[in-house]
Amino acid sequence: MKVSFQKNFSKQFEKLPDKIKIKVREKVKVFISNPFNVQLNNHPLKGIYLNYRSINITGDLRAIYKYLNEDECVFVALGSHSQLYHE
Repeated sequence: MKVSFQKNFSKQFEKLPDKIKIKVREKVKVFISNPFNVQLNNHPLKGIYLNYRSINITGDLRAIYKYLNEDECVFVALGSHSQLYHE
């Protein structure tokens, strides 16, 4: 699985505390080896994020991504549930 990160995701990542950055890196490694590992709670999204998917990083921190093709995806957003899903 080839993974890339949009500028927005990278900006949000840089604002995180170092402890949480480590968690993000760990979960991305798990995602690369098995995107549907049970600890990621990988699930499709609705509404403004239709055709995107989300994985859990910590209790409330989520990473949103979209498949570009069968073996390539891009992470587009990173934040708490309330930050990402406000409508």
